Amino acid sequence: MIRRRLRRPRELVAAGLVAPEREAEIAEVAARFAVAITPEMAGLIDPLDPTDPIARQFVPSAAELRTSPEERSDPIGDERLSPVKGIVHRYPDRVLLKPSHVCPVYCRFCFRREQVGPEGETLTAAELETALDYIRARPEIWEVIVTGGDPFLLSPRRLGALTRALDAIPHLGVIRFHTRVPIVDPTRVGVGLLRALAAEKAVYVAIHANHPRELGGAARAACRRLAGAGIPLLGQTVLLKGVNDDPAVLAALFRGLVAMRVKPYYLHHPDLAPGTAEFRPSIREGQALMRSLRGRLSGLCQPTYVLDLPGGAGKVPVGPVYFAEEGMVEDTDGNRHVYPPLRG
Repeated sequence: MIRRRLRRPRELVAAGLVAPEREAEIAEVAARFAVAITPEMAGLIDPLDPTDPIARQFVPSAAELRTSPEERSDPIGDERLSPVKGIVHRYPDRVLLKPSHVCPVYCRFCFRREQVGPEGETLTAAELETALDYIRARPEIWEVIVTGGDPFLLSPRRLGALTRALDAIPHLGVIRFHTRVPIVDPTRVGVGLLRALAAEKAVYVAIHANHPRELGGAARAACRRLAGAGIPLLGQTVLLKGVNDDPAVLAALFRGLVAMRVKPYYLHHPDLAPGTAEFRPSIREGQALMRSLRGRLSGLCQPTYVLDLPGGAGKVPVGPVYFAEEGMVEDTDGNRHVYPPLRG
């Protein structure tokens, strides 16, 4: 049984997740991009399956060393939109706050893979205060999205102090945390973490999961603890070739999340991060997948399919279109129906 996070190529080999002859290849990848797999995720991997969807997410591959011309180190323009360290201000009424760039696992498709890692920066007390001052000085900011890295790796003491500081800003309405922890390291969701999230303002937690096998008993229990504390839960998923680009897999994932009281929120098209081309389906393929779910899956289970535009222009929905032409609408099977056109 694996009892600690796997970080080094030799540890992946010793755990049976990588063939010994691939150790040098994996070491080359690990020299550029961070590697970490929690015991929970390692335990889900079938080492005899070369297409295992959990391994594909977390076990390095030589394909990561091949960069396509369209890929970029900052695929969604975070740097250009960062007025002070730790803040990304892309939309008028909300900001990202990144207190740390450390994660419990390092996804092979991560759009911030050039910034995150074991040596990833954590804001100093002074830097965090400067970031909070930026928020305090701008009454148009209504929501703060605490991300990173993974904010749930902060100690309960630091996480609680951050929550209280945000809770004390009068013009904020929502504090949202983005995390993988309830799925990949669920025992961290304990009493201390739940207390750290207590606030007068609305606190939301957005949980990242990509495959129904990730929704095991410990993950379900972690989500129950969060929901039981009165925290609304949202689900974020990345559409990944060879992991979940299948309607049955997506249906099982989204139903599983809803059964855990997690509302699927976004299905992200993969970003143009370096070395991630093998994960990216076409947008048309993604639209076809979403169309296959519409009408066959409860509306509770339907996320919005979005593309984060390169350069920092923000997210746009790219789901299938059913309005075919003036006076004509398609159903989910592609059949056309007459609908009276709007009259101005």
